Amino acid sequence: MAAVLMLQGTGSDVGKSVLTAGLARAFTRRGLTVRPFKPQNMSNNAAVTDAGGEIGRAQWVQAVACRVAPSVDMNPVLLKPQSDLGAQVVVHGRVVGTAEAGAYQARKGELLGAVLESFARLAAEADLVLVEGAGSPAETNLRAGDIANMGFAAATGTPVVLVGDIDRGGVIAALVGTHAVLSTVDRALVKGFIINKFRGDIRLFDDGLVDIVRRTGWPSFGVVPWLVEARRLPAEDAVVLDDPVVLGTPYLIQSELSMVSPKLLVAVPMLSRIANFDDLDPLAAEPDVAVRFVPPGTPLPADAGLVVLPGSKATLADLRFLKAQGWDIDILAHVRRGGRVLGLCGGFQMLGRSIADPDGIEGPPETAAGLGLIDVETRLEPAKTLRRVAGSAWPGGPALTGYEIHNGVTAGDGLARPFLALDGQPHGATSADGRVAGCYVHGLFETGAFRGHFLAGLGLAGERPDQAARLEAALDGLAAHLEAHLDLDGLLAVAGSYKALPG
Repeated sequence: MAAVLMLQGTGSDVGKSVLTAGLARAFTRRGLTVRPFKPQNMSNNAAVTDAGGEIGRAQWVQAVACRVAPSVDMNPVLLKPQSDLGAQVVVHGRVVGTAEAGAYQARKGELLGAVLESFARLAAEADLVLVEGAGSPAETNLRAGDIANMGFAAATGTPVVLVGDIDRGGVIAALVGTHAVLSTVDRALVKGFIINKFRGDIRLFDDGLVDIVRRTGWPSFGVVPWLVEARRLPAEDAVVLDDPVVLGTPYLIQSELSMVSPKLLVAVPMLSRIANFDDLDPLAAEPDVAVRFVPPGTPLPADAGLVVLPGSKATLADLRFLKAQGWDIDILAHVRRGGRVLGLCGGFQMLGRSIADPDGIEGPPETAAGLGLIDVETRLEPAKTLRRVAGSAWPGGPALTGYEIHNGVTAGDGLARPFLALDGQPHGATSADGRVAGCYVHGLFETGAFRGHFLAGLGLAGERPDQAARLEAALDGLAAHLEAHLDLDGLLAVAGSYKALPG
């Protein structure tokens, strides 16, 4: 029987995903067989397993932290928002349909069986299963039929540790308030708490810890100081892009982890349904590159050397959104000035002459004019492409690996000028002058040799490390940080033993 422990938070973006990854690596370094698990994730940052299933990017990172291959059992239910009201529903790695928020709330209980199946399979192969919650258990309006937080914990008897984010303020109220609104049964599942993202002298919070313990009866497992290197991990979802600090500076890590002045500015329009924006992480980690996400209502910077159109969960809606911001005009002006443009997945589709959705995959059937920078047209189709890929720059350039997640088939004369080769076949397209390119491959910049080749074409010479090496270093650094500041033995002591449920 595996030991099981669940991290829940006082809110979204309190650091649950990062702490789960760090603890997974820390316990793996102790010789335990560890598996990550998130019953339900809502994110448009997704990854593809070797078997061709779709899971949340955070669970992919957590699997790497455990030094095992990612599987769909690690994230059995994935919700990918397509509009303000509805989302695509992915179960065990495959799309099963779409649902508006209210309809999904009514059918959540139906998915508990799929969640428990995956959980049982992971528990059968592990010494420890680390479970990550979603949002907050204090959202009592969502408790009925819940499968993401206390609903899952209660169904499996999984002990819970509550995570509070002190950086956003109000952490005492958040923890004590969660204690107050939980039912007696749910409250009993909580075995303690962790304070995350502390800046300054930890001793200044000693009285705060005492007060939380006094008001809740829950013990503290430690206070985790702010760790800049944690930002090297791919973000779970687009919540991080709402941070004005991130938007006002080079993306995520450049300003905090590098003292070298960037030579290349990469501008990324922040689409309303942006997906897999962690494709840009390897570029942002380069000391001579700054990646800046441009928020709505702000023109693209004229001094950018490269504009990247990222992936989107709703390509046609985001194409309208892009035009509404005037970014299409900015991009055309950028190209006239001699600038470069790269489109990834949905961004690639937008660069073409048109996008057709005759079957209403993303909404009412329609056809829309694209930016017309590459001579291709895209037709959205019900079948979804999910696969890992290996290839190289075209023709015969450095190798790369990545994955595809998309609806749609792209055709046109622009394909005669491919951007990449995948499995020996041409892939993607470029403009006649070579300044505009697009492809369906996510993660193409993770291979250092390909990234170096691409940046050399923009005037930046030099060798580049593989992103996998950076990720490994970040996970080891995070694990060491948690080992120094958390009571790992205490966390293991409160972890419960998983028992398969009858039937």
